[in-house]
Amino acid sequence: MAAFATAKGISTVAVDAVWVAIKVLIVLHVILVNGLWSIWWERKISAHIQSRVGPTYAGGFHGWAQTICDGIKLFLKEDITPAAADHWVHALAPAIVIAPCIAAFAPVLFGTDLAAARLDVGTLYVFAFAGISVIGVVMAGWASGNKYSLLGGLRAAAQIVSYELPRGFSVVPVIMFAGSLDLSVIADAQSGYWWGVAPRWFVFYPVVGQVAFLIFLIASIAETNRTPFDIPEAESELVGGFHTEYSGMKWSVFFLAEYAYVLLASFLLATFFLGGGGSPLPWAPFTLVPSWIWMLSKAMFMMFVFLWVRWTLPRLRVDQLMDFNWKFLLPWSFANIAVAGLYLAFWLK
Repeated sequence: MAAFATAKGISTVAVDAVWVAIKVLIVLHVILVNGLWSIWWERKISAHIQSRVGPTYAGGFHGWAQTICDGIKLFLKEDITPAAADHWVHALAPAIVIAPCIAAFAPVLFGTDLAAARLDVGTLYVFAFAGISVIGVVMAGWASGNKYSLLGGLRAAAQIVSYELPRGFSVVPVIMFAGSLDLSVIADAQSGYWWGVAPRWFVFYPVVGQVAFLIFLIASIAETNRTPFDIPEAESELVGGFHTEYSGMKWSVFFLAEYAYVLLASFLLATFFLGGGGSPLPWAPFTLVPSWIWMLSKAMFMMFVFLWVRWTLPRLRVDQLMDFNWKFLLPWSFANIAVAGLYLAFWLK
């Protein structure tokens, strides 16, 4: 791109700015389309699990336009701000929740070396930005002027901060094996095949890989406040959680942010543990499939797991939710790091 600009006498700064804007627009479109697709997909999955049909009429084929109709309905709904609310903070909270997720997608791989920005500390960058959303959650709960919203916001903040620890520590063995925080390097470290057949994905590393994968998956489900960890938003517990007093497009931003974070976690699972855009088998035609298709397929499979778990498992109590993190996941994540060190010292030396 720089060579093209120089040859045409165009400022490289202007070209870089345009290129960055294009990447940002692509990421925004991915997140928006994911929201439309995921909501429809989850409704169909939940219907099949519960022996129902789900969306059927809107758009004809399997009700594919139902989400579009719902989006138009939300867009036309009245945006109500409670009289007791802090208006500025109440309006700013949804943006604080979704903006860090959009920024966190910058180094995320959509294929082999296919990302909006390649960062040497990509893993640290993603975790840092993804953790900022808790500020928006607390703002939403406090600014609503509703005791149930405040309790939901505080519970959600405690849950997100708590499960961020085992989620982060579960990735440490992956970083140790890859020797880098760069997501591209981590994906490349999983290239190749054992015995010429089995992919060298980190999830297949005996014990360490499976434990790290499960901890990351469980913690990601908890951080996105999805069943069985949806106590902060459960209607039977706290009316509707921190977004009880939101309506219209502000409420839909929270809804969109939830699915955006699920998509982010799905791509991270595919990158950290499932070989990124690498083929699962070493033979044609599998090796001829473009890396972005493999990456998207793996991410969609992990997203299906998120949706499947929601409609299969019962909700935990709030004390069970926190005990499971501090007494089980966190100690296991520490132990897994120690075992990974032994792997590096004796097996992968």
